[in-house]
Amino acid sequence: MSGTDQKKPAEMVDFDAALDEPIKWREVCVEDYVVFVIFWILVLDVFAQFLTRYALNDSLAWTEEFARYLLIGVCFVGSITAVRKNSHIMVEFLFRFVPPNFGSALVYAGDVGRITFFAFLAWVSFKLANKTPQMMATVDVPKSLMYYMVSGCLAAAAVRAIQVLVRHIRQGGSKISIEHAQHVLND
Repeated sequence: MSGTDQKKPAEMVDFDAALDEPIKWREVCVEDYVVFVIFWILVLDVFAQFLTRYALNDSLAWTEEFARYLLIGVCFVGSITAVRKNSHIMVEFLFRFVPPNFGSALVYAGDVGRITFFAFLAWVSFKLANKTPQMMATVDVPKSLMYYMVSGCLAAAAVRAIQVLVRHIRQGGSKISIEHAQHVLND
């Protein structure tokens, strides 16, 4: 094969350079700040748990339960960011074997399915919160607050998924389907 017939290797990412880039403040949204605050409260809670259990030999009972709920909060609030950035796992392999127009249709169908999924789960978790009268084990706070938080996060993820669908419609597909279409046109 000649040098012009060889295919280019996949683009390599220099993670050190990516981490050294300045923060793009326009890309930081409300949920990013919220998950940052929840995460640092979780860090302080786990530190307090460690300190009281191992240094003072008398652990605080509420720290373990709070850590569990804060971790759930980090997970669900962070998922809103993942939906906004369209960075959840997906199968890219299929896009190599379908025509570009069908690939765009698959992207739209996936987006609609994701919106439906998040909206349905938000509704189910809201109904579950309404039926949960129990209190937390260590403090007198209703467990339903956690379910309401999860429901709100899932509803916010559905809203962000709608925004992603609109972005995909304006672009003519997702980044992956557009790259595949350009690759097919270049061959």
